[in-house]
Amino acid sequence: MFQSFSATTTPEQGPPRLAALRAEMTRAGVDAFLIPRADAHQGEYVAPRDDRLAWLTGFTGSAGFCIATAETAGVFVDGRYTLQARQQVATEAFTPVPWPATQPGPWLTETLGTGVIGFDPWLHTHSEIARLGKGLGTGLSLQRVENLVDRIWPDQPAPPQGAVIIHPDALAGRSSAEKRAEIAETLRENGATATILTLPDSLCWLLNIRGSDIPRNPVVHAFAILHADGTCDLFIDAAKLSDALHTHLGPDIRTHSPDSLNPGVMALTGPVRVDPATAPVAIFDLLESAGIEVQPAEDPCILPKACKTKAEISGTAEAHLRDGAAMVEFLAWLDAQDPASLTEIDVVRALEGFRAATGALRDISFDTICGAGPHGAIVHYRVTEDTNRAVTPGDLLLVDSGGQYADGTTDVTRTMATGTPPEGAVAAFTRVLRGMISVSLARWPKGLAGRDLDALARAPLWQAGQDYDHGTGHGVGVYLCVHEGPQRLSRVSEVPLRPGMILSNEPGYYREGAFGIRIENLVVVTEMPPPEGGDPAREMLGFETLTYVPIDRRLIDLDQLAPAERAWLDAYHARVRNHLETRVSPAARDWLFRVTEPL
Repeated sequence: MFQSFSATTTPEQGPPRLAALRAEMTRAGVDAFLIPRADAHQGEYVAPRDDRLAWLTGFTGSAGFCIATAETAGVFVDGRYTLQARQQVATEAFTPVPWPATQPGPWLTETLGTGVIGFDPWLHTHSEIARLGKGLGTGLSLQRVENLVDRIWPDQPAPPQGAVIIHPDALAGRSSAEKRAEIAETLRENGATATILTLPDSLCWLLNIRGSDIPRNPVVHAFAILHADGTCDLFIDAAKLSDALHTHLGPDIRTHSPDSLNPGVMALTGPVRVDPATAPVAIFDLLESAGIEVQPAEDPCILPKACKTKAEISGTAEAHLRDGAAMVEFLAWLDAQDPASLTEIDVVRALEGFRAATGALRDISFDTICGAGPHGAIVHYRVTEDTNRAVTPGDLLLVDSGGQYADGTTDVTRTMATGTPPEGAVAAFTRVLRGMISVSLARWPKGLAGRDLDALARAPLWQAGQDYDHGTGHGVGVYLCVHEGPQRLSRVSEVPLRPGMILSNEPGYYREGAFGIRIENLVVVTEMPPPEGGDPAREMLGFETLTYVPIDRRLIDLDQLAPAERAWLDAYHARVRNHLETRVSPAARDWLFRVTEPL
């Protein structure tokens, strides 16, 4: 199976490695060193070679960083990972720091006071280092150094060598040549001669390729330079490319070894468009050293990639129907089991088995989050053989999972009862459901961003003095990364929502030591006709739900639901039943009809 259950880190590994790092810091002449989660491509998930943060600290979350000084080592994590960080790091050596409430600049100023802060220029973006520099006190300075963790990592894995595959134009909805022509025109309109692409999913989208360098995310590690004439230089290990790939790429895409990137960048003539928010500092250093004018601007692939084509939406819809049928088989199986006979690992194995039985599963889209009882309160919990918990009758069971299929990426969360729910769980579940329904029903004027809708999901919880410490939704790719920008449903997202953008809709509630609740569907932004009596001149947008999986009605307090919320849930369950009844086994069909009856 795709998911493994071995613990990849232990807290006790951290202190001796931190001591070795501090010795290396002394030799390098720096008083602090930055250890990010990110790699040179700024991916959320990293290859084993680049998993420096986990190797050093034991923390395996997908977001965060460490700042090591001679006396203190802060592990900065957001609200999703507060509990996880406490469990995974040796707190006598590492101090969990709440982030972004605590910013690294002020923390360093207070903790260190004066000194030199070292960083690897390939692992930090230009914007990140600029922000850090502005937040530092006058006695602190930043210095580029070789990666000090790599110096002390004796068995560091080799770089990934995953094969690259063709992503068919029929699934993409547009050819690479069409995409390159569009981006090239954007470059010319803005007076740029080229753009440097560092994000793997941008590169894969542009060239209609997929890779296998990162588990769960079908991307390839490479860099590219797209020129204003639509041709492209691709810097990639030749071992990843087959003859068929070379044919697919065609003569307008020239391939080079990764070692050729630096001279390739320095040979450009400006202005060159580079994204300060995603490109490494090292790229800017190369351009500056060659005297090449830099045009700071967003990666030109990000927004076109986010607005899916009709073919991509159609493929994603089919992937969700396939995945929904697998989820129904799983949920029917789960309901037929004695909960006391199951562990979290049993549940994960069974779910992956039902997805694999479709015959179309390429990978899971992330390690399945399966939290029973108190483990459900750990937002990004990953079960291991060491943490595996029995599903005690009465637990809430939170299962957040997804699949990677050639035609689409799925991500769905359901929280299930396994007996009499714990005190407060039904009320909280119903509030979470009401928030999810509110987002599903939303209509808004064109031009609004995720920050304008985020509160809709939280309002029922706020009324009860409750909330959750993560965004309401993230963007999702099409057989690409399950977390994709720039669109989000979040308090901080200022990107206007556009037709074709796919997002998750996943409010939650977490009671430490007791249970966690999350309900998640994927939705796509669509143009909405004006309602009766509405202003026909005002363009309105809304969401179409892509996910078809029943919601556990045993956890709903019907008295809390307004008539419109009941109507939405009944209509949703009717659609689930109608779409999936011919796609599941007879036993699962009987279960499906039973759990989707009107309230």
